[in-house]
Amino acid sequence: MELYKFLPQTNCKKCGKTCMAFALELLQGKVKISDCTPLIEETKYKEKYEALKELLGSEEGIEKELHIDIDEDLCDGCGICVTCCPVNARYCPPTLSGKAPDVPHDKHQLFEVKDGKCVLLNLEHCRRLEADGRERECHVCEIYCPREAIKILYI
Repeated sequence: MELYKFLPQTNCKKCGKTCMAFALELLQGKVKISDCTPLIEETKYKEKYEALKELLGSEEGIEKELHIDIDEDLCDGCGICVTCCPVNARYCPPTLSGKAPDVPHDKHQLFEVKDGKCVLLNLEHCRRLEADGRERECHVCEIYCPREAIKILYI
């Protein structure tokens, strides 16, 4: 959202995507600011263009990898990440009613509580990286973690 607010927000699709999708790809380093032609060509967006250049700096256009960091000091092992994760719910129906997965270490399971702490098992199955190529802007685990122990980052 931080990058999106500096885009024209017109969804003109001159870059081939909506402004929100462009912001996500900008964050990931898949596109450059200059790919948004209205920012370059229209003087009314000059301040937004300059702000984006300053915000991204030398990181612009450098592809980044998805990471989900779990702060062990903050995590209290409540398991909310396990039960609220859409991927866990899709492959393990008991999580839809707040129960722990019935099949330990299902190949699609993203999170598990082990020794009183949340553990990330299979990042490759995260909705953000699904095999169908449609990356989603899912933040469910990060949003619902009551201790704010989960952070989704691109580094």
